[in-house]
Amino acid sequence: MNSKEKIDYISNWIKNYAVSNNFDSLIVGISGGIDSAVTSALCAKTNLKTFVVSMPILDHQTLNKRGEKHINWLKENFTNIENFDANLSDVFKSFQSVLKSNSSEHGYANSQARLRMATLYQIAASNNGIVVGTGNKVEDFGIGFYTKYGDGGVDISPIADCLKTDIWEMGKELKINQEIINAPPTDGLWTDGRTDEQQVGLSYDQIEEAMLNENSPNRKKYLDIRSKNIHKMNPIPVCKLPN
Repeated sequence: MNSKEKIDYISNWIKNYAVSNNFDSLIVGISGGIDSAVTSALCAKTNLKTFVVSMPILDHQTLNKRGEKHINWLKENFTNIENFDANLSDVFKSFQSVLKSNSSEHGYANSQARLRMATLYQIAASNNGIVVGTGNKVEDFGIGFYTKYGDGGVDISPIADCLKTDIWEMGKELKINQEIINAPPTDGLWTDGRTDEQQVGLSYDQIEEAMLNENSPNRKKYLDIRSKNIHKMNPIPVCKLPN
């Protein structure tokens, strides 16, 4: 499938799922990155009411402004967009204060994603909607680079079978802001603004190549990263009692 065919297929899939399950709206968190930009545009193309939600916590001005620009682009190009600005900075500060005796930097990074997840579900519950995930195949099912019950807590995952390169190509076809397409991917959960590549140690091009090529020089590193996060991709372990 070319990019246009993928866009049409995924957008129709989103709409069919929502309509067949009697939902009225779609809720997407906007980060300023390519995944949420493409996902929100795919949702907008369904003509269903689409709530796009900015949820700034840390003072990442560049990332936040990219998100604002994308929301403005959506509103200029689609009539079914409603935006909601949920600044969670004070909420997060209160969270940190209450849990100051359990001060884990990594834990706080993940907690930001979980606060955002709770926000999206509150908006979904108020508008008979579903939370639409923005995770792709490389992050979600390649190396598990997401927060369990954070950005991994969603109702549907429309781009989870798309490689990162697929997302970039769809972004170009959708005419997403070039600034977003060119931006180094980042989850925005760290005060130092570290990129995904700095966290993982491989670029998305390198990860994709290692996923698809067993003889890749990066294959071992890819498998090492994947093995540490495989618990996110497997079902929750259930203790089965004997008869």
